[in-house]
Amino acid sequence: MKRMTKLLCACMVFILCACQQQKVEETKKEEALEKVTIVLDWTPNTNHTGIYVAKEKGYFKDAGLDVDIVQPGEDGAEITVASNKAAFGIGFQDSLIGSLVEGLPIKAIAAIVSHNTSGILSLKETGIDSPKKLEGKRYATWGLPLEQAMMKHIVEKDGGDSSKVNMIPTTVTDIVSALKTNIDAVWVFEGWDSIAAKQHGVDTNYLAFNQLNPVFDYYTPVLISNDETIKNKADMVKRFVQALSKGYTYSAEHPDDAATILLKAAPELDEKLVKESQKFLSTKYIDNGHKWGYIDSKRWNAFYQWVNEQKLLEKTLENNTGFTNAFIEN
Repeated sequence: MKRMTKLLCACMVFILCACQQQKVEETKKEEALEKVTIVLDWTPNTNHTGIYVAKEKGYFKDAGLDVDIVQPGEDGAEITVASNKAAFGIGFQDSLIGSLVEGLPIKAIAAIVSHNTSGILSLKETGIDSPKKLEGKRYATWGLPLEQAMMKHIVEKDGGDSSKVNMIPTTVTDIVSALKTNIDAVWVFEGWDSIAAKQHGVDTNYLAFNQLNPVFDYYTPVLISNDETIKNKADMVKRFVQALSKGYTYSAEHPDDAATILLKAAPELDEKLVKESQKFLSTKYIDNGHKWGYIDSKRWNAFYQWVNEQKLLEKTLENNTGFTNAFIEN
C-alpha cells in the first residue's frame, strides 16, 4: 500500500511538472509572436469580419503574429498607417486619392471586398428609381468634390440636370431616420444600410454605382499598409495578408459562424443585421477566378483615369498608382 502511495505521488508530481512545462512553452510562444496593429476605418462591422475570424481561429498566431485590432482615432486610418503608428489599416480606393496626391507613403495591398457595393438609397415612395429622378430631391452630401462629381455624372448620364439636385450638407449616421425626415437620398453600402432599412420595414429604391457605370466598380474597402513596412518587413506583411486571406475565405464559406465570431468581438452590434449582412457579403469578398484580396489593375486604373478626366486634382494619377498585388497568393 505504501509503495502504491509513493507511486501515485510520483505520478502527480510528474503530471504537475509536465503541465508547468507546457505552460512555460506556451508563454514563450506568446512572447515570440510579432506584435502588429491594424486600425479599422470605422466601428466594427461586416467589412471587418475576416480580421476577427483570423484572430479568433488562430490564423494570425499560426503566422507568428500577435494582432491588435483598434478603431481609428482623430487622424483616421490612412494617416495613422502613413505615419507608421500602425502597420495596417482599412481604406478605400476613392478616399486614398487625397493621400496619394499629397504624397503619403501608403498603398492598398489587398481588396477586402471584390466589387463596389455602394450606391444611392431612397424611400420607394419618392420614386427615385433612376439618377435623373434625383432632380428636385434632397441628397445628403459630404461636400466632397469627388463625391459630387460622381453624382453629377450619374444624373447627367441619365439625361438629368444635376444642378436641380438639392445638395444637403450633412453626415447621416442613422439612414432610416434620415430618410423619414429631411433627406430623400443618401450614399450607402448595400450590404449594411439597405439591409437595415429592410429590417425596419422600410421600402426603398437602390441605385448601385457599379451598375450605373462600370468605371465606378472600384475597390471599397481595401487593406492598406505603408511603404516602410512593405519595404522592410515584407515577410511579415506576406504572413499577415495570407492569414487574413484565410479569415475572409472562412467568412465567405461559413457566413453564419463568421457572423457569430464578429458578434463575440463586438456584442453591441445588432445580431439580426450582422447575420443578414454577413450572408450578403459572403458572396462579395472573393472575385471569380481569383484568390481573396486580388486587385484588378484595369478596374483600378479605369477609375483613377476617370478621376483624372474630371480635372479634380492638382496632379495626374498615373496607372498602377497606389496598389500592389505582391502579397496576394497566386
